[in-house]
Amino acid sequence: MLDIARIEAISLDLDDTLWPIWPTIERAEKVLHDWLVENAPMTAALFSSPAALREIREYMASNRPELKHDLSAIRRESIRLALYRAGENPLLADRAFEVFFAERQRVDLFEDARPALEFLAARYPLVSISNGNADLARVGIAEFFRAAISAREFGVGKPDPRIFHAAAGALEVRPEQVLHLGDDATLDALGAMNAGMQAAWINRSDHLWPHEQQPHATVTNLDEFCALLRGS
Repeated sequence: MLDIARIEAISLDLDDTLWPIWPTIERAEKVLHDWLVENAPMTAALFSSPAALREIREYMASNRPELKHDLSAIRRESIRLALYRAGENPLLADRAFEVFFAERQRVDLFEDARPALEFLAARYPLVSISNGNADLARVGIAEFFRAAISAREFGVGKPDPRIFHAAAGALEVRPEQVLHLGDDATLDALGAMNAGMQAAWINRSDHLWPHEQQPHATVTNLDEFCALLRGS
């Protein structure tokens, strides 16, 4: 059971908690593809091949393991490798990635996200914990957060307890004083509990809980989460 009296701070996942991620990624990939068609057409053709894309991803995973927590670097270097293999200028990779990255930040917040952030930020210090590469300032919600912890900058990702402990440290509270909210049962909820935090699982899509250990709370949207903290 959730112990509201213990909560001194809240940590939040981003992708699929505050906005749906796959429509965002699909749109960003289309913008990138259109840019490549204009500026590197052979690479655009290569990116249209599922087999070629799969091979590039496998190459990056096996040959650049140091990048595994940095989705931006993986994307940029995958583009660079595709440019090289297509016989086009690998120096275009930085510009191509920025085209993708700018569109990736144009998220469509869930309808309940901004009101929830306003409610939560007025009552608790907030910190984001993300394995992704969203930029709070570019997304337009940095004002609500005291800190942001990303796997890319920290060097390890969820569910490693260290990234949760870093988030607690950024707000100068102990892990047991933090309530973490996220959509992923394993990376977010179980990871937070293993780090000594309370965990609330946001289950927008009626998934089954896959673990023996239960989260402290389960909600279907952010309105329910805020109501839970109000005690209503």
